[in-house]
Amino acid sequence: MITSARRPCDAGVILSGESRPPARPCGRWVLAATVLGSSMEFIDGTVVNVALPALQDGLHATGAQVQWVVEAYALFLAALLLVGGALGDRFGLRRIFLTGVALFAASSVWCGFAPDVGQLIAGRAIQGVGGAMLVPNSLALISAYFPAEERGRAIGTWSGFAAMMTAVGPVAGGLLVEHGSWRWVFFINAPLAVIAVWILLRYVPEVQRTGQDEAGTLDWRGALLLTGGLAGVTFALIEGAAGGRATWLSGIVGVLLLVAAFFEEAHASGPLVPLSLFRSREFTGANLLTFCLYAALGGALFYLPLNLIQIQGYHPAQAGAAMLPMVVLMFLLSRWSGGLLSQYGARVPLVMGPMIATVGYLLLSWPGVGGSYWTTYFPAVLVLGFGMAISVAPLTAVVMSSVQESRTGAASGVNNAVSQVASLLALAVLAPVFFHTFAGALTRKLDAVPVSEATVQRTMEQRAKLGAIDTSDPNARHAVDEAFVHGFRIVAWVAAGLTAVAATSAAVTMKPRRSSPS
Repeated sequence: MITSARRPCDAGVILSGESRPPARPCGRWVLAATVLGSSMEFIDGTVVNVALPALQDGLHATGAQVQWVVEAYALFLAALLLVGGALGDRFGLRRIFLTGVALFAASSVWCGFAPDVGQLIAGRAIQGVGGAMLVPNSLALISAYFPAEERGRAIGTWSGFAAMMTAVGPVAGGLLVEHGSWRWVFFINAPLAVIAVWILLRYVPEVQRTGQDEAGTLDWRGALLLTGGLAGVTFALIEGAAGGRATWLSGIVGVLLLVAAFFEEAHASGPLVPLSLFRSREFTGANLLTFCLYAALGGALFYLPLNLIQIQGYHPAQAGAAMLPMVVLMFLLSRWSGGLLSQYGARVPLVMGPMIATVGYLLLSWPGVGGSYWTTYFPAVLVLGFGMAISVAPLTAVVMSSVQESRTGAASGVNNAVSQVASLLALAVLAPVFFHTFAGALTRKLDAVPVSEATVQRTMEQRAKLGAIDTSDPNARHAVDEAFVHGFRIVAWVAAGLTAVAATSAAVTMKPRRSSPS
């Protein structure tokens, strides 16, 4: 999944940790290891979508299989993110982070060597498990090894590298695909992991976090119910176009498991998701806003590289660079947008930011086939980046300030998990919508152009490939391109609707008051 925007509450996870000082000073080594480990996840989250058209051609995958390449990773990352943080608290941050880095790297190599799309999807699922272990513990390690007076500088360094990797990742991935192979997108994780593991084993001792000895039993039932439920619903939505009894059964079982997970979390002594947090109106509103904002982003940015490469004729590196204006704008305006809180409070920026993003998605739906990037997609990306820049910093502040100080760690973890689940479910919901829209438009476009019946039949037989349909007939190819653009417009309109809902939720749930400058 392209995650061109940093997830909300990353800094909150860092600031919420408490630790006992390590036996010897090793802060710079900890920072180096966490930057390298996190870089794998940041790079992977941005480069894979750029590689999707190439791997679809190389493995002869259908559109649904390509979606599973993204969704398999997102599913396990979203469902196990809170479990990964709890494992670090119980068994040691260094140990679980190191395990996550090693697992992520090993599964990346598996993905790189995958002979078919089935093994690639399996490798991506294991990557998600590794990511769920390394992501939360990477942030917690910084809190554990840096005293309060040095933590701000460490956070700044980590955030700077995160922004750099997020920006460079798609371009580097595009160059690797263009001049090498899509497989190198996965292989680049291996050297980063080797260096990170070496640093951790040689220079970083385990740290004892406050309360680690008294850590309770992990909520494994909640984790299993949540993972199974999300998997069942996701499978039913993505494979819904194929129909069949198994698809319906999967969806029903998934919904039942999610309901069971809700009751488990409501009665568990140590729940993964403390439902009591949602008694705060602002916390509930902020998470609804997070869900809508990141569902829109995850859905639209999955189909954008496919559109640019398969339909618009961009080279992979050009497609990777297409989102750079958004990333750069968010990076440059992050401090300014945080300052809006002291002037206007959270309500104004959290209404205006999503509304500006709504305009960005509407602009994204405007281009047809062809045209210069600067007059088609660049204005949309710029406006979308401005809207996201206004939204993210105030959103993080609201999540962290809407609960008691002792519960900020849980609140930030829940909010991060919400953003991951939003991207997962958005793509799952949009998959059948896009397929049926594309298939219907393709039928109409083929009927409107002079092509033979045999060409129509061959083209329609390949409709599951979406934009990767192989045809030598220029009229049929144009029909495919037009149908894909029509499907992409529907996705952009849905994204615009989601961000409009996000703005509405902020207007309803956020208190109209000025925030403290602190």
